[in-house]
Amino acid sequence: MSAYKPLGGRLATLPVILGSLVAMVALYYMAQRFMHGLGSVANINQGYPWGIWVVYDVVVGTGFACGGYALALAVYAANRGQYHPLIRPALLASLFGYTLGGFSAFFDMGRWWQAYNIFLPWHMNLNSVMLEVGLCVTAYILVLWVEFSPTLLTQLRQRGLLRWVNRFMFVFIAIGMLLPTMHQSSLGSLLIAAGYKVSPLWQTPLLPALFLLSALAMGFSIVLFEGALSTWSFRRPSESHLLAPLSQVMVALLVAYLLLRGVDLTLRGAWGPAFAGDLKGNMFWLEQLLFAVPLFVLASKQRRSRSSWLFIGGVAMLLAGSLYRFNAFLVGWNPGGNFHYFPSIPEIIVSLGMIAIEVVGYLIIVKKLPVLHSADHAKAAA
Repeated sequence: MSAYKPLGGRLATLPVILGSLVAMVALYYMAQRFMHGLGSVANINQGYPWGIWVVYDVVVGTGFACGGYALALAVYAANRGQYHPLIRPALLASLFGYTLGGFSAFFDMGRWWQAYNIFLPWHMNLNSVMLEVGLCVTAYILVLWVEFSPTLLTQLRQRGLLRWVNRFMFVFIAIGMLLPTMHQSSLGSLLIAAGYKVSPLWQTPLLPALFLLSALAMGFSIVLFEGALSTWSFRRPSESHLLAPLSQVMVALLVAYLLLRGVDLTLRGAWGPAFAGDLKGNMFWLEQLLFAVPLFVLASKQRRSRSSWLFIGGVAMLLAGSLYRFNAFLVGWNPGGNFHYFPSIPEIIVSLGMIAIEVVGYLIIVKKLPVLHSADHAKAAA
């Protein structure tokens, strides 16, 4: 019997229906964007050229989508084969997150019809950090589709093609561990290039390392979030015996991140703005508080053994990582002049629509394809 099985069950559930409705409203505003331009639906301007579409859908969304990357490092680089049952759902979440993030980058381009120029060597600006991010994200999307393809080929009973894909899978796994390392750190480099426009609370030469550490922590967090949620929603056996050791890795990453952050601020003498009592300072402390919550929750062996605490720790880390990226790209951004930005209702709806598409797609695929570890194998492993 296969270790993985489709979950089964009816597709027209309440979450799928509600998510589909939100997605359809978002698609309406997406159509408006393409017909009438960005200005018809977004409040972005010359001072704030990126809004929540770029920050959430690309910067935060790809952080959420690092579950496959984090597990690949654990399973294949660290040789922890016991976590292999978690690979397929993590890959599926990564596939959705990065594919939608790639579409969002295309969606955010002013001249979207010229997007193909990024792949033409004679049009490439080799000094651009954004070029590296764009090429890496595009390549990683293709790698994720290849890595996830055995799930589809198994369901279609394409054994010959499946054997051929598996024969070369090690190449794609290796590339799949390299590409996120490059582009997650490059998201930090993108802010370094902005210089004084980013508040000293977030502007630092260590941004590439901080973005990479936070992405890895968010990757493990999404695995905890998915594992606990699938246990409750689908009435599956608990995977706490697998998730608890992974949460210890999260604790180590959090300690490294917070130490690096604190030492950096001290050496640069940049603590002053944190005590200014303004929006930036208050958001900085909220960010630190959110990072402290998963550290407190997951540092206890007793709490790590329970799905509810793993879920809380995972959610808190996802919120902390998201706020760090929002703070760095939007709250801590000062373009000068009298520029102001607050997202429009269509911008918010489109971002919610991206989440809805991912949730609906995930629910449909786990019910139709062998993504989740079968209950019998899960019980045996526990």
